[in-house]
Amino acid sequence: MGRLLTLAGLPGLPLVLLLLLLLWPLPTRTRCPDFCSCSPNGALRCPDAGPGFTRLSLTYLPVKVIPSQAFRGLSNVLIILIQNTKNLVYIGPGAFTKLPRLKYLSICNTGIQKLPDVTKIFSAEFNFILEICDNLHITTIPGNAFQGMTNESATLKLYGNGFEEIQSHAFNGTTLISLDLKENKNLRKMHNDALRGATGPNVLDISSTKLEALPSYGLESIQVLIATSSYSLKKLPPREKFVNLLEATLTYPSHCCAFINLPTKDQNISLFIFENFSKQCESTARKPNNETFYSAIFAENELSIWDYDYGFCSPKILRCAPEPDAFNPCEDIMGYDFLRVLIWLINLLAIVGNFTVLLVLLTSHYKMTVPRFLMCNLSFADFCMGLYLLLIASVDSKTKGQYHNHAIDWQTGSGCSAAGFFTVFSSELSVYTLTVITLERWHTITYAMQLERKLQLRHAVLIMLGGWLFSTVFAVLPLVGISNYMKVSICLPMDIETTLSQAYILIILVINVAAFIIICACYIKIYFAVQNPELVAAHKDTKIAKKMAILIFTDFTCMAPISFFAISAAFKVPLITVTNSKILLVLFYPVNSCANPFLYAIFTKAFRRDFFLLLSKFGYCKTRAELYRMENFSAYTSHCKNGSHGANKAPQNTLKLSTFKCQYTTVLEETCSKGC
Repeated sequence: MGRLLTLAGLPGLPLVLLLLLLLWPLPTRTRCPDFCSCSPNGALRCPDAGPGFTRLSLTYLPVKVIPSQAFRGLSNVLIILIQNTKNLVYIGPGAFTKLPRLKYLSICNTGIQKLPDVTKIFSAEFNFILEICDNLHITTIPGNAFQGMTNESATLKLYGNGFEEIQSHAFNGTTLISLDLKENKNLRKMHNDALRGATGPNVLDISSTKLEALPSYGLESIQVLIATSSYSLKKLPPREKFVNLLEATLTYPSHCCAFINLPTKDQNISLFIFENFSKQCESTARKPNNETFYSAIFAENELSIWDYDYGFCSPKILRCAPEPDAFNPCEDIMGYDFLRVLIWLINLLAIVGNFTVLLVLLTSHYKMTVPRFLMCNLSFADFCMGLYLLLIASVDSKTKGQYHNHAIDWQTGSGCSAAGFFTVFSSELSVYTLTVITLERWHTITYAMQLERKLQLRHAVLIMLGGWLFSTVFAVLPLVGISNYMKVSICLPMDIETTLSQAYILIILVINVAAFIIICACYIKIYFAVQNPELVAAHKDTKIAKKMAILIFTDFTCMAPISFFAISAAFKVPLITVTNSKILLVLFYPVNSCANPFLYAIFTKAFRRDFFLLLSKFGYCKTRAELYRMENFSAYTSHCKNGSHGANKAPQNTLKLSTFKCQYTTVLEETCSKGC
């Protein structure tokens, strides 16, 4: 930048000073320049100002119209600046005609409502720069809008306008070095053939626009793609379209996954548009002249010719930002193929098992008891976990191999929010209900002799209403900004950036750990309470211990790994990657949802009785159902009624022992009905 150049008879004048002389804005004008004329109706016309005139600055003028042929004859002009003229509403067709030496045309901050006609400029200068910016009333870039502007390469700086649409063949007939469309905040549509007929661009900037898709044609020449704050651009064209891409600065980290291992061509610096650059890379630095000087002035900031930022003089490897982070690695939702198979098996098991339990319990002709009611709640909670896994598995199958193009739609959309709600709601309601079931069993056995203290159905309903409210609140909080479900592809609330979000995660984990401790303590108490040889035979004591051990083991398997790694992550000391956490998600997280319907219902005699009785209504298993009816009646009369009818004859301790046996049998097997 500090090298000395010679221009227009000014030897030794520093480049920086020349830049200031050429580009420094002129003082605010309120009248026409001396060499221009303004008619009473606000029309501007600037005839030939002489061969030495190279710069025309029309800023802050009260003109309304620039008619056709307004600048005809300015054959030596290099720069035309039309800026901050708010009253200007119309530029006539052919206003810019035959300006062969024009290098820089700027039309900014005006009131014009139509893209000015620049098709008759016929500039012969290399890297002609057209700047049209901050014209909020221009809504469309029509087809062939720049054809004839120049026979050489061009840079289009079309930023901050009111563009809503770029039509087909808009850039036809141009050789584009750079196309700058940033900050066109209303730009939503760029026709698929917008770049057809153009060579380039090599630099494309669509930052801060509302474009939802890039054209699939004309991307082959792009070496630099800039799309920051383009939140509507959630899907990129196939990566094979970007055969010459060297640098991408995007909005979403997942989009960079599309360019991993994308081959770049060493030949990409020999494109036609950059042949002159390639030839001049060394000669320009050694022996600058007037021609290359102007190219440097107007291309230096955009293309970084001098320091070779974009690799025009030397090949570069592909760079992409922002890079995928630990929460969103470049992989499908299910990082491993074996998980993709297992998640389907597990979610189907959870859905079918819990739906079967719900169906049987809700259609049973037996009275709804507290254990049945609690089991219905548990089955519904675990059924929701199956729905969560089904959602995750379905999206993974749909986006396999292309998740980077679907990540934003999925993680920021209603699908991931629904999946996240299901998983938090189901896991918390399941833990809550398991705790209530365990406490109810402990209470029933502990106070078996005090029937007045037995938990009634109305009490259980109130308790579970509290559980539903608790689970719903905790599932809704990430939807209103306390943590969120968008952080990772599996839609778990893993955002701990704020103190409130961190506290939310820790509270959930502490509650789950506390629930596990309560469950373990209650089952230990239950086990010791029934270790009376008069109550339970030795082989039954072993059987009971095994059942309780299984219940505790499944709870531990589900809660312990998740809680351990989640607590460490909540304190921002992660001990496991998101990729490996998906193993926990599939193999450990849904353990309870799959096991609960079997441990608490399907493996019990009461459920099997109700199941076959239900089938008998449809004409199946009638013999088996009749056996269960007879067995149930026998158990009812001999095990329950006999104890109470013989109360006057039997000793008091025998009556108590019989009542306790009946209560215990009700808790673990539900072989008794209302009489117990």
